[in-house]
Amino acid sequence: MPVHGSEFLVLILLAFIILGPKQLPEYAAKLARVIVKARRMANDAKIQLKEQMGPEYEDLDWRQYDPRQYDPRRIVKQALLEPLDDAFRFDDKPATTSRSDESDAPEPAAVAVLPIGTPWDREAT
Repeated sequence: MPVHGSEFLVLILLAFIILGPKQLPEYAAKLARVIVKARRMANDAKIQLKEQMGPEYEDLDWRQYDPRQYDPRRIVKQALLEPLDDAFRFDDKPATTSRSDESDAPEPAAVAVLPIGTPWDREAT
C-alpha cells in the first residue's frame, strides 16, 4: 500500500510530536541504516541465488511467485465464471450421459453396519 504525499506529511508530523525535535534526527539515521542493511541483505541473497542456480536463474518465471496474483477476489471471480460442466468432473474422460458407462462403473464398497451399543474407538481410525 503506497503512502501518498499528505499521508507522508502526517507521519512526519506524528514522528516529530512523539519523538521530539532532539531525537528525530537520531531515529531517522537509525531507520536509514536499517533500510540500507535490508537492501544489502536482499541484494546478497539475490547474488547468492544466481551463483547457486547458474544459467537456470535466467530461465525462472518470477511472475509465478508474485503474491498479487493470489488475490482472493480474482480467484473467486474466476471460479464463478468457469463452466459448471468442468467443475464436477474429476477425471480426464469427457462427460457422457449414456447408460452403458454407468454399468461399467465399479460397485461402491459395502458399508459395515454396527449393531447398537457396539463400542467405537475414534482414535483407532
